Amino acid sequence: MPPSTPSAPAPASASAPSPTTALGDARIITAAEFEFRPVVGARTTVATPVSPAAGATHVTLHVVRIAAGESYTPDDSAAEENTVVVFSGTGTAAVGELTSPVERGSAAYAPTGRALTLTADGRGLTAYVWRTPLANAPVGSEPVLHSSLWDDTTQLRGFGGTGQVDAAERRATMNFVFWPGNGSSRLCLHCGIQQPGETFNVHLHPDSDEAFIAFEGVGQMYLRDRWIDVNAGDVLYAAPGVLHGARNPHTGPTARRFVTCGGPSPFDPALYSAAGYSSQVR
Repeated sequence: MPPSTPSAPAPASASAPSPTTALGDARIITAAEFEFRPVVGARTTVATPVSPAAGATHVTLHVVRIAAGESYTPDDSAAEENTVVVFSGTGTAAVGELTSPVERGSAAYAPTGRALTLTADGRGLTAYVWRTPLANAPVGSEPVLHSSLWDDTTQLRGFGGTGQVDAAERRATMNFVFWPGNGSSRLCLHCGIQQPGETFNVHLHPDSDEAFIAFEGVGQMYLRDRWIDVNAGDVLYAAPGVLHGARNPHTGPTARRFVTCGGPSPFDPALYSAAGYSSQVR
């Protein structure tokens, strides 16, 4: 599926907390709330809407605006697992010594021990970067390092949720981009594609943080006990045990797909079991 132009961030939903509210056990952070800080000696800026310092359990999520011609490497990037999704712009992503051109929808996985470097070309580049410590997780033998949200090689279809909320009949499809089956040790990256009227049903992860973003279009994210309107660029954080999901309530001739991406950290074996796959790291 080809990428499309990202929507402009919209004002915060009436049900979303203020920017000063700590994450606690769950929060939606709109793109309008991101607080960017400059990288020393550069024009590149970074926001960190999700992190242990803000109340997350396992995961950090950076939003990086890399200025044209500049490069960005997360602090201690080789000491943690990193996954990346390019939100806009073009450039390159280097994982250790392996470099690949990137554009909107491109993804990269940097296992522990391999540094991540993103470089923007003349248009600049905006990327979302997920990070977590390895924490003695098994290491993939030949992990996939470069991919795309549109890689539909391995998918979860017909997911009915975990039963706390009635399941919708029209069910979205999820692409497994980085997951144990292609070498991801602890982080994962999934892409939910909610066509008009479809839902990725409400669920929870008993032992995992969830941090995912609205990547394309407009739709709704479920958090705790309600559906909340979101726009491209917005972020959802849910601590272990907190209900969440995504849906595209729009139908009709002008409705377009609503795409989300991210995943639980550490990965949740239940999702792969639901799709009929092993969660053994390969």
